[in-house]
Amino acid sequence: MRDLYQRLSLAPGASDQAIKNAVARCPNSALRQDAEATLAVSEHRHIYDNLHKTVSDIGQLRARLGLTHGAHWQGDVANDFSLPPDNAISRHDELIDRVSFAVSLHNRWQRFRGPWLLVTLFAAGAGIGLAFGLALGLGLGMG
Repeated sequence: MRDLYQRLSLAPGASDQAIKNAVARCPNSALRQDAEATLAVSEHRHIYDNLHKTVSDIGQLRARLGLTHGAHWQGDVANDFSLPPDNAISRHDELIDRVSFAVSLHNRWQRFRGPWLLVTLFAAGAGIGLAFGLALGLGLGMG
């Protein structure tokens, strides 16, 4: 589908007179015929405007996802609604990065948890044993 507004250098909300003037100036006879059949008839223009909005939204979504047409499609009718890729990180990629970071922290904790748990248990047991031994020794020495 051609973007008739783009090809005629018009805004989608252009007046009927602006469309007539742009069509009259158009050097391409096929484009002129398409524009006259589509934009000159109000019912056809309403349908085209709804479709134009949907296809423009799809083009914006494709750009947000970093999708573009291949080099052999550049400049073709299929590329009318394509936008350059959006280099901002998508919310999905941001979420994946955050989850990956959390998983790496968890894995690091799992790796060190075993040895430190044994050291902690040994130290606690030794401390309890020492305290119990001192208490027992003091208790026997007094009695």
